[in-house]
Amino acid sequence: LAAGGIPVFLPLGIEPKEIINHLDGILMSGGADISPDLYGADPDPGLGAVEPIRDQFELDLLDVAYEREMPIAGICRGLQILNVQAGGSLFQDVPPHAIRDKPPATRVHAVTIKNDSVLEELYGEKIEVNSLHHQSIDTVGKNFRISAVSDDGIIEGIEHRDLPVIAVQWHPEMLDTRNSDPIFKWLVRQALNR
Repeated sequence: LAAGGIPVFLPLGIEPKEIINHLDGILMSGGADISPDLYGADPDPGLGAVEPIRDQFELDLLDVAYEREMPIAGICRGLQILNVQAGGSLFQDVPPHAIRDKPPATRVHAVTIKNDSVLEELYGEKIEVNSLHHQSIDTVGKNFRISAVSDDGIIEGIEHRDLPVIAVQWHPEMLDTRNSDPIFKWLVRQALNR
């Protein structure tokens, strides 16, 4: 809303092909772990609750969004499902990044952003971020490139090589700068230009 968009909640029971023409962009939000079945891995002991119905809904939604070259922004789980949909895999449990003993808006580590990336245009070369995730990207999916990493090498941002699709591992919607965060402005601007 602060970026000028009107959010539309998509219930899991809706058919993506029936709603997609009423949307101008997609924000893939955070949430539960993604089933390792989707990238051919066995469950790790640290795997949390999974939501197979949500996984499949979001994969189907991404399929139809890509057909229309729709702008997409991903946050946390959103980054992860984008990666899995593109054939990438995940680390199922990265405890040092699941900072749950501090308020969610607490900036706990730095992220370095790659030169000549969309994320660099939005955030600059470095940003301090919060960290609530315990899963992260292992292998990067097809047609994505890494655009941001934490100091310990965890992938914190990706972007599609050809389409208006970007994602971050942190939670900008929980930071005190959420109303002016550039990822939301980028998504609304891309939707308007579509």
